[in-house]
Amino acid sequence: MSAQPTATEPAAQDELLAHFDGLIASGATIEPRDWMPEGYRRMLIRQIAQHAHSEIIGMQPEGAWLTRAPSLHRKSVLIAKVQDEAGHGMYLYSAAETLGVDRAELLDALHQGRQRASATFNHPALTWADTGAIAWLTDGAAVVNQMPLCRTSYGPYARAMRRVCQEEAFHVRQGYDLMRALCEGSPEQKAMAQDAVNRWWLPAVALMFGPPDTAAGGADDRTAALGAAVSRRAITWGIKRHTNDELRQRFVDSCVPQAERLGLTLPDPAIRWNEERGHYDFTPVDWDVYRAALGEDTHWSRQRVAHRRGAHEDGAWVREASAAYAARFGADGSPSEADTEADVAAVEAARDGAGERV
Repeated sequence: MSAQPTATEPAAQDELLAHFDGLIASGATIEPRDWMPEGYRRMLIRQIAQHAHSEIIGMQPEGAWLTRAPSLHRKSVLIAKVQDEAGHGMYLYSAAETLGVDRAELLDALHQGRQRASATFNHPALTWADTGAIAWLTDGAAVVNQMPLCRTSYGPYARAMRRVCQEEAFHVRQGYDLMRALCEGSPEQKAMAQDAVNRWWLPAVALMFGPPDTAAGGADDRTAALGAAVSRRAITWGIKRHTNDELRQRFVDSCVPQAERLGLTLPDPAIRWNEERGHYDFTPVDWDVYRAALGEDTHWSRQRVAHRRGAHEDGAWVREASAAYAARFGADGSPSEADTEADVAAVEAARDGAGERV
């Protein structure tokens, strides 16, 4: 954390803002005790919260297959992945709390529908191959999207993302390995893998990166202008490093050769190598395509939030017990002096009572 002006009068706001802008321009990291504009703080809370919500909601499509995995090896790998996603949510909620927001408040906003997880996970995992497609495609998109966040301007978020991305890289390899096994198996297994790719490609390429950076394709001017303004501000503040469409292109460029090695066809007839651009062409994700990927059926979204809310309520006794333990024994697990004296008195009373009975 660097030295900064401390004046709080309205006249000092310009100086504080200039100091903040200077830190951002120099590539310095903003830490929790540094002064920051309220808009920067709100944008971070919104982005980190949605990211955390997506991690704990995104566990569910794959988690439903834990009891139906075809082998102990596949089950153990999937268990490791699902528990990683839970951990990612915890890292991110912890990062959000450094901005002065309470974790319980964020979870309540998710459970009550005031905040949302990524719409990517509003789709069902219909077959075992879906667990591979989700890991390969959506986690692959997540790695492309999140690696730049390891250098985001807010320190706690950047540090959380470094750990998240290390684990997400494992998830992508796990998904690719599962898809490879299916593609090298029976014709029915390869057909199942292709079907999963057909259904998860659009959610990955569209929803994992957010709406387009331009108004082309049916967005009203206000929606497009607002989205573009928010994206520009996030880049100016160093929260984001690249536009949605730039990251989307990186993802397509990495996925096409992998699909070719697997012998799978990505469901976009427009995909072809463009020698002049040095990138793969693909169907642009405009607002019409983005809305089509969102879909109109919110059944899976409602079901997954309801499941998460139920799990939260069922676990209330664990949180209460943990809070009671912490209140009695403290963070280091040592009993307080009063509790120690009370325990000694209780033991002596029990001993005295036993002696009387003898």
